[in-house]
Amino acid sequence: METENRTRAEGSSIGALFSSLTREVTALVRKETELVKAEMSQKTSQAMGGIAAIAVAGAVLFSGLLVLLAAAVFGLNEVLPPETTPWLGALIVGGVVMLIGFIMLQSGRKKLKSQNLMPNRTMASLRRDKEFAKEHERSVMEGQR
Repeated sequence: METENRTRAEGSSIGALFSSLTREVTALVRKETELVKAEMSQKTSQAMGGIAAIAVAGAVLFSGLLVLLAAAVFGLNEVLPPETTPWLGALIVGGVVMLIGFIMLQSGRKKLKSQNLMPNRTMASLRRDKEFAKEHERSVMEGQR
């Protein structure tokens, strides 16, 4: 009889432990989800601010670039021998500008790597929580034996 009561008490305490563990893990997952949302919102705001500044600066620079390119075409036509056709200056300037633009594009792509936009703190926290949950599960299982 006494052994049966002790077994019931141990069973209810283990049940209470599992119930408590379930509640705590659920709360932890909710908090981690909120943290991911907050961190992603922060990263998105940072990226959007940078992108907006780049877009405005790009529009202004583009306007100036068009004027400078037209001047370069006219200047190159003055330097080229008179027997060449006028479109050759535009072709040369356009090719050089395309090359510079391609180099700038590759540089911009490197800066926007997905690795830089990852929620690193949250991912590290989730890894720690996973390890903690595994350790807690092992200790509960060993306590049952």
